[in-house]
Amino acid sequence: MLYQFLFHALLRRIDAERAHRVSFASLRALSAVPGTARLMGRLLGPREPELRVRVLGREFSGPLGLAAGFDKNARGVVGLTALGFSHVEIGTVTARPQPGNPRPRLFRLVADRAVVNRMGFNNDGSEAVSRRLRAQRARRARDLVIGVNIGKTKVVPDEEAVADYVTSARRFADLADYLVVNVSSPNTPGLRDLQAAERLRPLLEAVRRTLDEAGRPDLPLLVKIAPDLADEDVDAVADLAVELGLHGIIATNTTISREGLSTDPAQVAAVGAGGLSGAPLKERSLEVLRRLRARVGDRLVLVAVGGIETPQDAWKRIRAGASLVQGYTGLIYGGPLWPRRIHRGLAELARREGYASIADAVGADVDPAADRSPA
Repeated sequence: MLYQFLFHALLRRIDAERAHRVSFASLRALSAVPGTARLMGRLLGPREPELRVRVLGREFSGPLGLAAGFDKNARGVVGLTALGFSHVEIGTVTARPQPGNPRPRLFRLVADRAVVNRMGFNNDGSEAVSRRLRAQRARRARDLVIGVNIGKTKVVPDEEAVADYVTSARRFADLADYLVVNVSSPNTPGLRDLQAAERLRPLLEAVRRTLDEAGRPDLPLLVKIAPDLADEDVDAVADLAVELGLHGIIATNTTISREGLSTDPAQVAAVGAGGLSGAPLKERSLEVLRRLRARVGDRLVLVAVGGIETPQDAWKRIRAGASLVQGYTGLIYGGPLWPRRIHRGLAELARREGYASIADAVGADVDPAADRSPA
């Protein structure tokens, strides 16, 4: 495959963040050519009827979306959708603009098909990003499904964290198709402490109240959790989400674990701190997803992310309870045709196992009554 050749011959030799900037700029330039994004969408977008999913009050053309982190500033939602993603989650966006951590801060572990990042929520701030997203909505992105992922500004003290999230929630209330409260990045000091139920409750209550006051009581609100949570803490977040009437949980963010890597330990040590994404996250993310489904059933929409590389990976997540799946590292290693391969493969798997719709398979491996596949 041409992309694999280019990746191993050229792209992997370029600094990871620089390679991201160059490839993303190229996609934006290409999609800006009149008619190109529409043509790409027709060729690459999910079109099999089995793939359609209706959740979060929206119709998704397929289950695979782009996870937060790739487009932090809402600069390329049109081009990214044209690659074949059914939805794009922008962010993480903070209330104030911030440069993020010093470079280098993005690293590939090629032997593990993984990425380590300590970007530190580098973004233009929710005022600028919401203004940009509004302009794109007005011009070309009116009908695209766009989620917004919000986080805490690094310099804001913990006691002001709720107000910080509320500021961003208010700015995106009339622009997002769903809103995600990110309390699980390992790259903002103290952020993961907000996952504790006693601290998460007032935060989620305040964000929900803000959306209600902004005239968006129907805007789906989700929370994104870490794979490193203990099982009892996963249960506590799940119970809280149900109690507060959240619409869903995204499982999971990156991990701080380095267990089981094939990459040379000296190289891993040289990379240093940061969140690990990609193939090594596969099993733990699936474990968390299964635990959530067993805990909440179909009362919440579960979105699976972490280590999804193949249609089989995505199918396993769907059968474990995910209505939607997301990827980021899979795109880095799989190339621009990766979303199309995932969606096409999912449609084939659904047909092979006797499902008329992907939605019918959600939770089949956790809820025996949901399994309609042939015996």
